[in-house]
Amino acid sequence: MSNDSVEARIPSGGKKIVLAGNPNVGKSVFFNALTRLYVDVSNYPGTTLDMACGRFGSDVVIDTPGVYGFSSLNKEEVIARDIILEADVVVNIVDAVHLERDLFLTLQLIDMGMPMVVALNMVDDAAREGLKVRSYLLEKLLGVPVVPTVAVSGRGIEELKRKIYFARPGHVESFTREKLSQIHPPAGRREALLILEGDPVISKRSGMRPGTERDALYRVRRERVNQIAARVINNTGRGTSFATRLGRWMLLPATGFPLLVLVLWGIYEIVGVFFAQFVIDHTLGLMEGHYEPAVRSLIDVFILPRSVAGTILTGRFGLLTLTVTYMFGLLLPLVLGIFLVVSVLEDSGYLPRIATLVDRVLIGFGLNGQAIIPLILGFGCVTMSLITTRMLGTQRERRIATFLLVLGIPCSAQTAIVTAVLVGMDPAYAFLYLLFICSMLVIAGTFLGRFLPGWTSPLLIELPPLRLPRPKNVLKKTWFKSWNFVREAFPIFAGGMLLLSVLEVSGLLDGIRSFLIPVTVNWLHLPPEMADVFIMGFIRKEFGAAFILNVPMLALQKFVALVTLTLTVPCIASTMIVFKERGWWEGLLIWFSVYGLAFFAGGVLTRLMEAFNAAGFLRLLALSTVVVFFLAAALIVFRLLMPDKKAV
Repeated sequence: MSNDSVEARIPSGGKKIVLAGNPNVGKSVFFNALTRLYVDVSNYPGTTLDMACGRFGSDVVIDTPGVYGFSSLNKEEVIARDIILEADVVVNIVDAVHLERDLFLTLQLIDMGMPMVVALNMVDDAAREGLKVRSYLLEKLLGVPVVPTVAVSGRGIEELKRKIYFARPGHVESFTREKLSQIHPPAGRREALLILEGDPVISKRSGMRPGTERDALYRVRRERVNQIAARVINNTGRGTSFATRLGRWMLLPATGFPLLVLVLWGIYEIVGVFFAQFVIDHTLGLMEGHYEPAVRSLIDVFILPRSVAGTILTGRFGLLTLTVTYMFGLLLPLVLGIFLVVSVLEDSGYLPRIATLVDRVLIGFGLNGQAIIPLILGFGCVTMSLITTRMLGTQRERRIATFLLVLGIPCSAQTAIVTAVLVGMDPAYAFLYLLFICSMLVIAGTFLGRFLPGWTSPLLIELPPLRLPRPKNVLKKTWFKSWNFVREAFPIFAGGMLLLSVLEVSGLLDGIRSFLIPVTVNWLHLPPEMADVFIMGFIRKEFGAAFILNVPMLALQKFVALVTLTLTVPCIASTMIVFKERGWWEGLLIWFSVYGLAFFAGGVLTRLMEAFNAAGFLRLLALSTVVVFFLAAALIVFRLLMPDKKAV
């Protein structure tokens, strides 16, 4: 949204009221309270990167990304700086628990001469931590109105609304005031401070040379923050709360990983069992048992079912049948489940703690700790986990996470079918299945992390206090995210189904089946009908896995078919999401790379297994592979990861 569009929304005599603050201080909650509109509320910096506007009486309220200052070091700081420079009033939200951290931005805004009011938020959390902030003294020292608030419960919001119109510039420290008097940019004092601090964009815009006073100004500002905090913060001696102690336990490996396992079990039960099985069984049953027959009956009155139009509209991949069924009977319930879980993890403050805990493990894959969320959710539904790769900081990380998800993370439905197949086989096959899939993920992740161009962002993440999520906030976030996803994904999903219908009508789908027979028979040593397994697996992976149960094969052939199918792209829904998130060209590259790697690995595995199995060494193979795997993994990590500077 441009500044011009913002200006167009402001009535005559109206003002720009800009919300500013560090990440995770509750700016978006204030935005909702002032404008009665909903925007994303998240514990991850960058999720409110897009500017959001709303009406507040005859004025306009503008939200900004969470930043710690205006150093123009990243996109968030640049966007926040440019919005704030145009503000009439700034509402600076600070966290009462982390006042020493947040006041640095407050003083920078005061030094810029911004008319402002401070919302001292989360005073309830501070009280539980044994901290009391004397807001009246803070107001006197800063020289601007200060309003104690608890935004999530609405406490102090009405007073803040009144105090907005009493906003005024605050007290500037004498050293900074003296430096500001020595520079007179055309645009005024706001730009003067940024020029003194060496902002290259503002300096060039004003036709002046960037200043060299940043270190001195920052040092003086930090000293003043410490002095103010020492005077206004009173420790009541109540000690740390249980939530604080629990938050610390979540970060320690000895206690954090057991807690993480418990949480992962809960996530799997919610997403992988309740939504992906119980809810989906009912929604798909409703769509397939009632909706599709009704649509076919209606369309058949006007169009012959076997005609080209009939095939496209109500055929195997029909736009009015399978497309709608998958979108609303399959994807929408899964989307709701995924976003519900993520929203609870975000609003509770646990999500960034998971990322911090596993960061050192995932750095070997060229990822940081945030990537654990998509990887975890993939075991519930790969399609939906691909969406959450948006939270990763760089394109390189998103590419690696996407590749690993489509390569070897089985969804809950596929896992159930694979388990059913493996149960009837020698236990050694189940062990080898897990070992081989894990090996492929480790090797692929290691090589991508080492050789893929780009860089991995360090995990610079704020740890908000643990709190119970507000049900209303969680449900709002879940619904809006889910609806936005369906609105964006439906056209792409429909386009993919249309393509499959055209391939079927033209006979090219049969040609693909014929093309796969040499691969399945000559390379994988499987029966000819197994070509249909991979085609069915492209539509729904569990359909292909279930087909293996009905094809008479040797145990070794079933094992090879399971491994190869697991390593192929999950399903058409996942394929469409990959295209949506990564673009068509990159999506096709990932698609062909994963299929090529899956069939290559399957053929190599076939020959190894046949050689060892012929000699009766299947169990010996399992034991020896364990040793080889761990030695290879250690060698890869030591020889390839350690010299890599891009992942640091």
